[in-house]
Amino acid sequence: MKKIVVAFISASLLFFTIGWRQTPTPANHYSNPEVTAFLEEYNSIFQELLIASNEAEWTLNTRIVEGDNSAKDAVKEANAAFAAFTGSNKNIDSARGFLKERNNLSPIEIRQLELILYTAGANPESAKDIVQRKIDMEAEQTSRLFGFDYRIKEASVTTNQIDGILKSNNNTDERLRAWEASKEVGINLKEGVVELRDLRNATVKELGYPDYFAYQVSDYGMKGDEMVTLCNSLVNDVWPLYRELHTWARYTLAKKYGAKVPEYLPAHWLPNRWGQDWTALINAEGMNVDGFLKDQGAEYIVKQGEEFYVSMGFQKLPDTFYEKSSLYPLNGDDGVKKNNHASAWHMDYDKDVRSLMSVEPNTEWWGTVLHELGHIYYYTTYSIPDVPIILRNGANRGYHEAMGSLIGLAALQQDFLEGRGMLGADAKTDKTQMLLREALDFIVHIPWGAGVMTNYENELYSKNLPSSEMNKKWWELVKKYQGIVPPSPRGEKYCDAATKTHIVNDPAQYYDYSISNVLLFMFHLHISEQILKQDPHNTNYWGSKETGEFLRSLMVTGATEDWRVHLQKHLGQQMSAKAMVDYFSPLMKYLKEQNKGRKHTLPEKIS
Repeated sequence: MKKIVVAFISASLLFFTIGWRQTPTPANHYSNPEVTAFLEEYNSIFQELLIASNEAEWTLNTRIVEGDNSAKDAVKEANAAFAAFTGSNKNIDSARGFLKERNNLSPIEIRQLELILYTAGANPESAKDIVQRKIDMEAEQTSRLFGFDYRIKEASVTTNQIDGILKSNNNTDERLRAWEASKEVGINLKEGVVELRDLRNATVKELGYPDYFAYQVSDYGMKGDEMVTLCNSLVNDVWPLYRELHTWARYTLAKKYGAKVPEYLPAHWLPNRWGQDWTALINAEGMNVDGFLKDQGAEYIVKQGEEFYVSMGFQKLPDTFYEKSSLYPLNGDDGVKKNNHASAWHMDYDKDVRSLMSVEPNTEWWGTVLHELGHIYYYTTYSIPDVPIILRNGANRGYHEAMGSLIGLAALQQDFLEGRGMLGADAKTDKTQMLLREALDFIVHIPWGAGVMTNYENELYSKNLPSSEMNKKWWELVKKYQGIVPPSPRGEKYCDAATKTHIVNDPAQYYDYSISNVLLFMFHLHISEQILKQDPHNTNYWGSKETGEFLRSLMVTGATEDWRVHLQKHLGQQMSAKAMVDYFSPLMKYLKEQNKGRKHTLPEKIS
């Protein structure tokens, strides 16, 4: 899960020390006593305030009591203190002053000082009135979004109910009503999106950023247009396969609904409100281990997840992980509830690591536990003295999700499951359908995330997209990148982009997900082909110390070096979706057979 620990800082990190040789460049070789003193003080106060904020957030998420607002008040107070420190004029002026002499600074000093300025960009003291208006507007927008009363035929429905209809209902009229109901919230959000765009842009301009999109992208050491170019290149990489999936989906769904094959996919025909995930289009027989896990129990899943990492050479989790985490569902008898969405927490950017989950003994939670433990072991690996507190994070924002998803994928492959006795050797699996299902997730997501979302937010923030063209631009991009069209014309009364929560409360960084998916396959193919010498579709990482050493080499440097240098050093290549395309190459042959004689409506190349 992508989790923001404090407003603008992505969660990541743990304490972990294995006696491998590779460590980051020493962090404490400062060239100037003043810089040393400033950075040491900043890191110390940052950590102190971070702990207070995270402890407050943890209580808010793990002990929800109706009518008790004390946890919310504690979060507001802790986060306000954190924001005041990171955005203070004193810290901004000091960092800027030291960076004027960057030729006399070490690389790790420069990275810390630049990160201090980046962090300040979200809430600079010099723009405190604008920052407060932004915070208030963000709270208002979040309330409008999550408090909206969705209705179908005048009856209130939840988003889960809408999603259920889109995933399983074959009546196109009912699907249309559900899809249209899901978009009504955008009407109430449009004005706020424009106001927030202006406030976010104004806030970061105080630190010299041209706009909020450029600000968020700068965390990658890139300019806004460079990120757009990178994302478009990822779409181009997967486009031939996506084009085949699009054609397959048009004909498959037309047959399912007894309708004429459409030129483009009607949005309400797809099993997801935004067309970002098509996995519900098929029921693939595959790696379902529900029966086995039910017999073992929920605690088995967590313990086996830990043993998986230990088998690769990682240390056992600290006792405090089990003492302080909230791993299993609450019974609710005492009126206490908790957030049931799985997440990993690095409370102090040192030894205190926790996970918030509601583990149940089934296949879905098996993959989720391995994913969250991937974050946890990433935390522990870079939490060492050579990595300063504020650089204890992923090499870029996409790395953490990639690491978690990588282990989640590996733990659901057939050889692995058979090796652990979780799946019988005679289990029926349709490997082609399993690969198709994975493609309907990972491949379909790239034109959506790297294409639609990235280009739209670039238009919104960098190009000040007029409010009179917001919905028009949205559907232009959806048609171009996804080959999806609305069931009927959608005028500027609507703001269909704003129905996606990230536009409202996690803005201008959706490309993180596309990057993480691409990294996942780059890492997995390297491990399967260069280390394990196994079929990437059927690997078994268990017990491979060499795999563990490779993973640790990716993790241990934290954010102490440029992610592009890091990737070149460890994989010998720069980022591209080639590994993803190679992984799905067997599926391309199958889809071309399925699509023989069918009309492809997407262009062979996307401009």
